[in-house]
Amino acid sequence: MSTTVDDTDDPGAGTGHDSAADTGLDLSPRTGGGGRGTSTRRPARRSNPAAWFALAAVVIGIGFVVMQGLGNATLYFRNVDEALAQRDDLGTRSFRLQGLVRDDVREDGSTVRFTVTFNGAEIAVVHRGDPPDLFRPGLPVVLEGHFAEGSDTFESNRILVKHSEEYEAENTDRIIDAEDGREDGDGG
Repeated sequence: MSTTVDDTDDPGAGTGHDSAADTGLDLSPRTGGGGRGTSTRRPARRSNPAAWFALAAVVIGIGFVVMQGLGNATLYFRNVDEALAQRDDLGTRSFRLQGLVRDDVREDGSTVRFTVTFNGAEIAVVHRGDPPDLFRPGLPVVLEGHFAEGSDTFESNRILVKHSEEYEAENTDRIIDAEDGREDGDGG
């Protein structure tokens, strides 16, 4: 008895051959090349150290500017009486002190000593550097600095003079010129 095999559906059936091989398809894995539909692995990029240093410098610069801005924004105002009441909490941290200059201003070279007062409280001040031109007894000032360690003396490194109403009334033209960015009314 003989059996017949119908080879019409699968040309490689019964012959021991793979049908894909008979059709010319290559099913072996690809190891390289750059043909269509293949994924090639790119060589690792070497990073440029100069670019990393430049990026680090930019980040450090931005951080410095932000810290300076925050530092200036956190200098709180204290009136003389408030500063004395909070002396222990303030320690030697920087803050702004507001008060009225008493009539005891003494200059010794680049050091100016005076007293500021507010609501009956007084603080002795030592300022290093030249005071502003408008600085004089009887004017309200804002001082930037800190308490000296272990003392109630305020060490100032900046004096801001507030114009009194009397000054503003007598010098309206100077104030307008300053607001316009001009000096001495010269118009330019």
